[in-house]
Amino acid sequence: MIPFLALVLKDLKLFFSNRRAVIVGLLVPILLASFFGYLFGGQGGNAETSKVSALVIDQDGSDISRGLIVQLSGDKNLDVKASTLDAAREAVRKGKATAAIVIPKDFGRDAGHALFTGSSETGANKPELGVLYDPSHHVELGMVKGILTGAVMQSVSKEMFTGRSGREMVDESLAQVENNPRLPAEDRKVLGDLLGGVKEFNERQDRAGASAQTRLSGGLTMPYQTREEAITSGHDVAYNGYAHSFGGMAIQFILFMGLDAGIALLMLRQSGLWQRLRAAPLSRSTLLGSRAVSASLMSGFILAVLFSFARVVFGVHILGSFAGFVGVCAAFSLMTAAFGLMVAALGETVEATRGYSIMATLIMVMLGGAWVPTFVFPKWLRTLTVVVPTRWAMDGLDGMTWRGLGFSSALAPIAVLLLFTLLFGVVAVTRFRWRTEA
Repeated sequence: MIPFLALVLKDLKLFFSNRRAVIVGLLVPILLASFFGYLFGGQGGNAETSKVSALVIDQDGSDISRGLIVQLSGDKNLDVKASTLDAAREAVRKGKATAAIVIPKDFGRDAGHALFTGSSETGANKPELGVLYDPSHHVELGMVKGILTGAVMQSVSKEMFTGRSGREMVDESLAQVENNPRLPAEDRKVLGDLLGGVKEFNERQDRAGASAQTRLSGGLTMPYQTREEAITSGHDVAYNGYAHSFGGMAIQFILFMGLDAGIALLMLRQSGLWQRLRAAPLSRSTLLGSRAVSASLMSGFILAVLFSFARVVFGVHILGSFAGFVGVCAAFSLMTAAFGLMVAALGETVEATRGYSIMATLIMVMLGGAWVPTFVFPKWLRTLTVVVPTRWAMDGLDGMTWRGLGFSSALAPIAVLLLFTLLFGVVAVTRFRWRTEA
């Protein structure tokens, strides 16, 4: 044990002797975690999202199209500006606007007829709204289309029930239904009764005066509203985005630290120090075991500093099991050490090894959800992430911090991380080249 502890102590002294590297290694993940935590909503869990830039091209100029633009402009999630078709295409192509909505000519008239009859005045299909969009903002497109649906429904129904042109369209639609021989008699009667009721309703509004107009001037709106409740560790506990971001950045930079530990072993071979260590009365388990233990201790140190900073500055609490949190941190630290040894075992030269190992590290960090939440991944990719150790580390840290889960929820991440530790360790021991070439 004395040589083993001496080697561990040597690695720790080398690590802490380079104070600038230690400070940078702690400062960079703290800055990045703070930035991403702010983007994820900060301590209150309420992210300040930018409005989606949307251009509107009104080729119709009807009361319905103008009402539609008013409805879209009043939405808090959209930044609506008028434009022309050519200018809008260019703006979307250059990324200056996320989407552009094209209201075609006669849209108001055709939409008013389609509201009751399912087709335009000419009998054609429902009128189409053109939506030009930036394909790199596909997620925002779904939101724009949802907002557009509600705005069109409200503006069209408002004009049909209370507007002057809407009443004219009701009369036209009623005549169209009564004179359409393709409609079965039963359907013709039902639609005629519906349109006749709307016509009578409009006439009663005229007789009732301004009071009725005021009550019914809003058009058809959504018959419900939502009440959101964020589910965290307790009813009065707000989501803290810094908990997730500090976990993600800690995982990323600890993996890079483990990578450096593996590269350092390769450099020992090139410098000739490895031959001197092999000449000493030290077993293989002592040499590799001391490296694994020292790398694990350095990983634990980085985790402790990062989460201590997050606790003091951003109020990140371990709301779940503290023992589970320590267990996940310890298991991930051991996995990182084994990963570094595997890099050293599989590497041929320092230059080549650094390239592919950095790529592998970045892929693990990305698939683990350290950069962006995994829900944005395709379904097949989300399924694939279960075989990535960083995914389990992120789930374990999230569960023990802001989710407030118990120790039982940490058992699966700990077990999977230890399984990867064993796998990486076996590969490292079996593939490690104990003898250096001359």
